[in-house]
Amino acid sequence: IMILKATIKDIPEINNLVNSAYRGDSSRQGWTTEADLLDGIRTDERLLTETINKEDVTILKYVHNDKIEGIVSLTTANDHIYLGMLTVNPMIQNQGIGKKLLMAAVDFAIEHQKPKIRMTVISTRAELIAWYERHGYVKTGETSPFPMDNPDFGLPKQFLEFVVLEKSV
Repeated sequence: IMILKATIKDIPEINNLVNSAYRGDSSRQGWTTEADLLDGIRTDERLLTETINKEDVTILKYVHNDKIEGIVSLTTANDHIYLGMLTVNPMIQNQGIGKKLLMAAVDFAIEHQKPKIRMTVISTRAELIAWYERHGYVKTGETSPFPMDNPDFGLPKQFLEFVVLEKSV
């Protein structure tokens, strides 16, 4: 078991993992599903390739038995790290993999001398927000719009917006 930096060759496996965890029937086996909020896909290989090729983005992968079981995307900004796309295989959620990826994000922020980690979570995802709060994240009071008309992020079934969470490291 190890947490490593993902590479371009990991994109197909990451794409399958992220979409299985967030959308469709497979996602309902875990507790992080967005299937009731959004149709469509969560990401695709083109978007993941664009993301991983950005200089300020690092995707960390949690590997077990040569299989990627979790990932997190970390973007270096002026005064913080933006944490996105935290994903764990829905078949093995609740085994501490998400927590290990959050700890790796803290290590990454410290290594890059960024005093805080920020993220956005869909505001209606109360159980997910509570999980992050249990891991030291707090609501900043800020919200940001969900891209309601961009199919790259999925097709909303209702009005959605993000809340901003932050953690000092």
